[in-house]
Amino acid sequence: MQKTSATITAISSLLALGVSAFAAPAFAADKPDLEKCYGVSKAGKNDCAGPAHACAGQSKTDASGKDFVQVPKGTCERLANGSLTAK
Repeated sequence: MQKTSATITAISSLLALGVSAFAAPAFAADKPDLEKCYGVSKAGKNDCAGPAHACAGQSKTDASGKDFVQVPKGTCERLANGSLTAK
């Protein structure tokens, strides 16, 4: 009986750690010192969702105006092709 409880506790702990590892990342809306910068990410290096895919790392082209990366505020508009809005 005691072995079963210990096993269940161990499995529950592992599951909790696994779920937290896949939790959604914090985005610019959650961090006031960051902003979404569209048009500057490399293919497969975007931070999250775009119209053609569900989430991070799924962009197919470099510098897509529909995909973003998070950068410190005030940086985006100084980057080549950087835009604060999706194109």
